Amino acid sequence: MKKLEQIYEGKAKKVFATDNPDYVIVSYKDDATAFNGQKRGTIVGKGVVNNKVSNHFFKLLESKGIPPHYVKQLSDRETVVKKVSIVPVEVIVRNKAAGSFSKRMGVPEGSMLLCPVLEFSYKNDELCDPFFNSYYIRALGLATDEEIEKIEEYSFRVNDILSEYLKGFGVELIDFKLEFGRFHGDIILADEISPDTGRFWDIETGKKLDKDRFRRDLGNVEEAYREIIRRLMGE
Repeated sequence: MKKLEQIYEGKAKKVFATDNPDYVIVSYKDDATAFNGQKRGTIVGKGVVNNKVSNHFFKLLESKGIPPHYVKQLSDRETVVKKVSIVPVEVIVRNKAAGSFSKRMGVPEGSMLLCPVLEFSYKNDELCDPFFNSYYIRALGLATDEEIEKIEEYSFRVNDILSEYLKGFGVELIDFKLEFGRFHGDIILADEISPDTGRFWDIETGKKLDKDRFRRDLGNVEEAYREIIRRLMGE
């Protein structure tokens, strides 16, 4: 497969066209942002970790019947993925109170929730990704009822699969963000699942192994990212 011109650059990734109109190549960067781009920096090796960890999760989820955009990893930083039309809805699944949920609800961070919580946010940087619900999604024509139902089903299944899987490596899945896209009319999992997009805590100590170390200036950011890939993949 031939890599062609760059067609997009975001906060964490570059996207390149290929000679196959159904596929693009994603290249993961070390750039780090938080608080809708207000905080910027670099996490050395982040791109490698996020690429490999995302692909690791995508392959696991595909084996469990959840279709991802993942096709083939090309290198430490580059992966071939299906060229999807992104549904402009970010999905957040929460198992414990943390981050914005704790602030918004007044619940101490780390509090166990009685059931997983699913949130939707409008994927729009100019509006700072506002929180909204399925009625907004329908009203704005962002997805059909059938697509919303599929997104919700997949999101909860991803939570069940990854929560159980990560426990085997001494990691607790606190919350995570998902994005979905349309590929030939079907809803599939897209973007990434990594320490950038989820909260991963050590089960025994509660140590944060994710981007909160960057957001909150906790230090040892690179080491936390490397710890995740070491536990999951032995690297």
